[in-house]
Amino acid sequence: MSRKTRSSTARRQTPAPVFAALGDETRLRLGAKLCDGQPRFISHLTEGSKLTRQAITKHLRVLQRARLLHCVRRGRESLFEFDPQPIGGIKQYLDWVSGKWDQSLARLKSFVED
Repeated sequence: MSRKTRSSTARRQTPAPVFAALGDETRLRLGAKLCDGQPRFISHLTEGSKLTRQAITKHLRVLQRARLLHCVRRGRESLFEFDPQPIGGIKQYLDWVSGKWDQSLARLKSFVED
């Protein structure tokens, strides 16, 4: 397996790229605009923002690399659509972490009470 294939596989298995992508306030707002299921052009996503179209495009590319968005070209414009699947992976990861914390706290409680 090539190094590129391994890193691509690892990126799909870890929630870090999704957390990193959504860790920026602008990208979080863009994701919120798109999470209603309606695909939007960049021109619609820049409305109400002080950022340039180029800046919005850079943020959208980060969300795309984290697999949170799909992009389809329509003529000269790009149409962006939210993909909720990575969020499901985040939920599974957070549930797993929560379970680990519950186990640790239960062990601590047992240790303190004995």
